[in-house]
Amino acid sequence: MATQSTTAVFDGAKNRYPDFLHAIQTTFKNSSKDGLFTTDAPELWHLFLKHLPEEVRQEYTCSACRHFVNHFGSLVRIDNDGSTHSALWHKQSVPAFFQASVAAMQQAVEQASVTGVFVSSLEVYGKPHTGHWRHMALTPAKKMIWQSLFMNAGQYRAKKLEEFKMLSRALNEFSAATVDTAVRLLRSDKLYRSEKVLGVAEWLKDLYATLNHTPNIKLKTHQQWLAVAKAPEGFCHVRSSMIGSLLEDIELGFEYEEIRARFAEKMHPLQYQRPQTAPSAGNIQQAEKIIEQLKAKKALERRYARLDELKLFWQPKAKPLAKNSKTLGTNTGVFADLVAKQSTASQALELPTETMTWEKFQRKVLPNALKIELLIKNKQRLELCALTTAVHADAPPILQWDHLEQRNPFSVYLYHGGSEPSHWGLKTGFVEVTGLCKNPPHWYKDLSHHHKGMIFILSKARDLARQTAGLALFPETLKSEFHPIRKTIEAFSKQGKLQGFEESSACGLFMNSNGALNHRLRVTTELGAQEYLLDRWD
Repeated sequence: MATQSTTAVFDGAKNRYPDFLHAIQTTFKNSSKDGLFTTDAPELWHLFLKHLPEEVRQEYTCSACRHFVNHFGSLVRIDNDGSTHSALWHKQSVPAFFQASVAAMQQAVEQASVTGVFVSSLEVYGKPHTGHWRHMALTPAKKMIWQSLFMNAGQYRAKKLEEFKMLSRALNEFSAATVDTAVRLLRSDKLYRSEKVLGVAEWLKDLYATLNHTPNIKLKTHQQWLAVAKAPEGFCHVRSSMIGSLLEDIELGFEYEEIRARFAEKMHPLQYQRPQTAPSAGNIQQAEKIIEQLKAKKALERRYARLDELKLFWQPKAKPLAKNSKTLGTNTGVFADLVAKQSTASQALELPTETMTWEKFQRKVLPNALKIELLIKNKQRLELCALTTAVHADAPPILQWDHLEQRNPFSVYLYHGGSEPSHWGLKTGFVEVTGLCKNPPHWYKDLSHHHKGMIFILSKARDLARQTAGLALFPETLKSEFHPIRKTIEAFSKQGKLQGFEESSACGLFMNSNGALNHRLRVTTELGAQEYLLDRWD
């Protein structure tokens, strides 16, 4: 704070100024952990000066501090009940000399209405020093500094404002009862690929319940802003997504069978978010600009993944050496190489196949499994799949579950209706499982609108049918920034070629978490081999 006063009053205030600045930083640090919001609070600087002792106001007239207060002083955090709390001003935290000013600003901010989500790419808010004078300023935590290859902070704030408007329209158009019905249908597992929509439906259901328990309109609006800030990508686009289509069918009074048929038609893998016509010249030109802007050209080069690159859930273990219970004394004697007769009790006993769910198998059998084999039958169609990844490790993330702070460029593809084992170089009989991994969207953080399936990586499995064409880049897996150019991406993917076929070692069976299973496994443990039939997920 630029000042040259020599009055006793001001000297006392000046000496407390470092404590004042520290208090602001501490309040901000505690408030900003879960995100901040902008408000329509009036200009605060005059409140700060007005409540200082009149004899020092001139000394506190500082353009740097005024700019800081008016640009960042109106930020708030939102509690679950919709109440707001100033992100900077807390009367009890500052020295007594500044409490009147801080109380006035705090009251003005907390009485204001929320207007948007706050993000900033600035590493420092305000100007801490000019010469040897100190000013009001803040240093945000590193995780608060906006960093994105896809949009700047201003574009993100504008995007969240648009999502708030879209969500508002949906909340006004559909009733809570309609959303409850949608959730009930989706949870029944009777709707085809319901997991793609269940997550957003349950999110909407919870939001309706929250809003219905809040009588105050202003608090409801704040709760809605909180929901928008925390919503997974695309959840606020209710009206233009499949959940909107389902809600509309329910509102229109269609019977169950018609709703189910219409839903299945729209959710068909070859229809859902898949362009049905070739891209226009304008879309290709737009795609060129977006790819250039995002520096994403290298991210469009894809290859087959290798087993050693995967985040494995289980992999084979070396079998311990058998112990000879009849060996007497040291094993270095004359008869050390002789093998004693095994007792009948220790010989392998063939047990009947045990039927169980995957959840039980995972809990009871998998921890002791040294080796797992999957039975492949002749001519059966299985959900066989391949994992792919980016060719370039430094390529920007383009998949929904791939982030700069936690890279995960892996994805999986399979064929609608399944494929025959021979197309993957697999012969009939038991095939060794070289590893287990979850569906990539669930490696680090669950994405509810993607399958929860488990992938059995199979020894020597390769997609012999696809080695000549196709990148397996699908619009429903890409970040939303690429949706406007999905026709071009789809056409590019169809014409492209996956690299690394010869090194491919991450192909196998995709075990779907929905519906019935019918997979026979042979598991070897220290006690011997046992066969299991997995009949369902849980």
